[in-house]
Amino acid sequence: MPRRSLLFSPGDSPGLMRKAPGAGADVICFDLEDAVAPGRKDEARAAVGEVLADPDFDPDAEVCVRLTAESPAADLDGVLGGGGEDGDRPKEGTDEVRLDAVMLPKVETADRVESVAALCAERGRDPAVFALVETAAGVLSAQSIAAADATDALVFGAEDLAADVGATRTDEGIEVLYAREHVVVAASAAGIDAIDTVYTDFSDEAGLREDAAFARRLGYDGKLAIHPAQVEPITEAFTPDPADVEWAEAVLDARDEAEREGRAVFQVDGEMIDAPLIAQAERILDRAPDADR
Repeated sequence: MPRRSLLFSPGDSPGLMRKAPGAGADVICFDLEDAVAPGRKDEARAAVGEVLADPDFDPDAEVCVRLTAESPAADLDGVLGGGGEDGDRPKEGTDEVRLDAVMLPKVETADRVESVAALCAERGRDPAVFALVETAAGVLSAQSIAAADATDALVFGAEDLAADVGATRTDEGIEVLYAREHVVVAASAAGIDAIDTVYTDFSDEAGLREDAAFARRLGYDGKLAIHPAQVEPITEAFTPDPADVEWAEAVLDARDEAEREGRAVFQVDGEMIDAPLIAQAERILDRAPDADR
């Protein structure tokens, strides 16, 4: 499944969590970090676990939980049922709690990814791991973080990065452009997804569309959303046009036919196709959920 749009939902708001799939995001992420006050972490962990254990909660979207930077083990125990205030369930938790992915904030080393993956394995889980790169140290280590065996996606966090380095955020985003490009290049080198930063003004649809289109041109696979109204513009921005999908399918069909015939060179509609164009076609179809592949 493509990860064009990822919608955050606060982990201490069961009503909002249950409504989140209705926005149509490819990924919904229940947030135990920024969206939850320090004194409400245990309550949020229990609330997330209750929603994810409900058999009626079965969205088509990928389901993710953003863990806290300080207490990932407590987060996992609280969500999966091995901890929290009651503490009456086994450490490995319960199988009925759905957990497709976890997001780790402020990742600065590959070891951090591997250690949290190990915590999940101890509890009988093997979720996808989204590494959120949002500090100067994280950006500089993006290549090794992306290359870690457990990392499924790099996520770029511009707001925290700007605060970390003392930059002033601007509409143009020049102050974070190097880091934004560095993260997507690191993800591409590792063959994993790259998810772009939030657009904080959820009332500015035109600005969001422009920012999402720019992120797509940089090579990102998707973008974070902090409000349900942002999901549709983001998803549209990262969904290939029908004409592009048709071209990509024609390229891969022609490639397959050339391989069967032992030909190294082939063309589509008079255009000679080489390895970069084949890779481009594959990427287009990866982003097209309804493509015939």
